[in-house]
Amino acid sequence: MPITRSRRLLGALLAAAALAACGTSEDDSAAAGTDTGAGDAPAEEITITDSRGEEVVLDGPAERVVALEWMHAENLVTLGVQPVGVADVDGYGTWAGGAAPLGDDVADVGTRAEPSVDAIIETDPDLILAEADTSEDLLDQLGELAPVLVVAGSDASDNVGRMRAALETIAEATGREDEAVEVLDELDTTIAEAEAALTEAGVVGDGFAMADGWMDGSTVSIRMFGEGSLMSELAEAIGLENRWTGEVDEVWGLGATDVEGLTALGDVHFFYSASEDDVFASGLADNPVWANLPFVAAGKVHKLEPGTWTFGGPAAASFFVEQL
Repeated sequence: MPITRSRRLLGALLAAAALAACGTSEDDSAAAGTDTGAGDAPAEEITITDSRGEEVVLDGPAERVVALEWMHAENLVTLGVQPVGVADVDGYGTWAGGAAPLGDDVADVGTRAEPSVDAIIETDPDLILAEADTSEDLLDQLGELAPVLVVAGSDASDNVGRMRAALETIAEATGREDEAVEVLDELDTTIAEAEAALTEAGVVGDGFAMADGWMDGSTVSIRMFGEGSLMSELAEAIGLENRWTGEVDEVWGLGATDVEGLTALGDVHFFYSASEDDVFASGLADNPVWANLPFVAAGKVHKLEPGTWTFGGPAAASFFVEQL
């Protein structure tokens, strides 16, 4: 097992003591121009209250960070910190890497649902970022390796506010508060410019809907981004109106429907997210209900760019808003 931070510190202190015991005299030090001062002061501890309400204490700004959720990985990259490990690196590249790509040397530490403790140990982290729905057993196990900071990935009561707070929390943990201010200012500018562009185009107040989907055999399942979802709040912030009024969950603002359920949307701008398995372009291609929907017939169906993570941070948010 890699040595811990405390063992590294102890080793450094012992080495320093041994060097002092067999070192040169004061005269030799002075002749060599050696700085005999106290040196740099140690970094101050950082105490952060995470999404659980738990206080997490760090020795100083974290440098070797493992992210078990893609939003956390994206936020690290956005702040200028390449994580040492990320859950499902390939999946991140496909679904979430459009706005904040990972470096080539980032280690894969298993899946987001089942991260590999052994792989995390190999990264020798000084901080692990986890999602709010991570099991207590896993959090306890990870806590034996390094401090664990739990950061919520969604809150349908205020998802944009939650997204901003998540970036600020990770910035505090990594000593990147100034960078966080710049990132959030850029997001505000992007939203304002997008709203101005939609106003000039005369489409403020237009209806929209946002979805993703998948195939289960021959059945197409459609997940709608309803009121309270991050994508909905961003689209509403630039002047569009969400026409999906179905039931959604309290955390993510997501609902479910089938193709017949889309008939209630009317004439909207329909945005969707898909990877290689594009159910809207292929799975519904021969479906007469889909073909006769007003927004399909009018050519108002828009596929988002690959790597647009719909549950991301400010970088993903700006990427999405620019596409709208």
